[in-house]
Amino acid sequence: MQREAMRWRREGVRVGLVPTMGYLHEGHLSLVRRARGAAGPAGKVVVSIYVNPSQFGPQEDFSRYPRDLARDARLCRQAGVDVVFAPEDREMYLRDEEGQASTWVVEEALSRGMEGAARPVHFRGVATVVAKLFNLVLPDVAVFGAKDYQQAAVVRRMARDLNFPLKVVVAPTCREPDGLAMSSRNKYLGGDLRKDALVLWHSIRFAQAAVRQSARPLATTNLRDQIKRRVGQAPSAKLDYVEFFDPETLAPVAEVGRGAHIALAVFVGKTRLIDNARL
Repeated sequence: MQREAMRWRREGVRVGLVPTMGYLHEGHLSLVRRARGAAGPAGKVVVSIYVNPSQFGPQEDFSRYPRDLARDARLCRQAGVDVVFAPEDREMYLRDEEGQASTWVVEEALSRGMEGAARPVHFRGVATVVAKLFNLVLPDVAVFGAKDYQQAAVVRRMARDLNFPLKVVVAPTCREPDGLAMSSRNKYLGGDLRKDALVLWHSIRFAQAAVRQSARPLATTNLRDQIKRRVGQAPSAKLDYVEFFDPETLAPVAEVGRGAHIALAVFVGKTRLIDNARL
């Protein structure tokens, strides 16, 4: 992959990268279209497919995460992707006589709250594997989805701070017709779980309406309590967190007004889903 990317660079070919963990859906394909637009018709689009073990905690769903490389490759081919890069763990995390690779990329400001607090090793793994992908694919543009809002912010900060010569593009969240954010983990939502999963989107819509209808900013604690009660009304749903924050700094806000951002994580059965939106 890196040799091919270096050849492209010598020839002046623009490259767009879409990093994924596979089990692709329309949300991923929308990122591919953005990457194609950025790379241009003469450019190259690379989709990486790698379920990165270093961003999963010990009790998380790494072994259960859905995988179907043949299906993903077929979708990429139909979408006009030039290269599918699907490395293995032994290639991405080299081992030698001294043991496992010991270098990590750590962002220390934007990664503290929300997903960083709920999943302590998560962003260290994300930042490290994305830095590796940037060095292997050498993209001019890398496209991420806004559903993982904090992740996109961390990657953008990492690219800035470490002087990666590329542009990070964050594309809008793709949703099902009923509002559920598209996710590979939606595969786990059978029967009533699928219906209960809508509590994330309904909670967001509730918060948006509350902010829109209020003449003054709302107390964060009150709005959080209301959303917690709404999530609790879905039989299989359990709130992990709901946060209100500044969209630029990701710092929590004490009062929620127009322009603030909401992010929440909810367990629906055993499946953990996240979503976010501007208020």
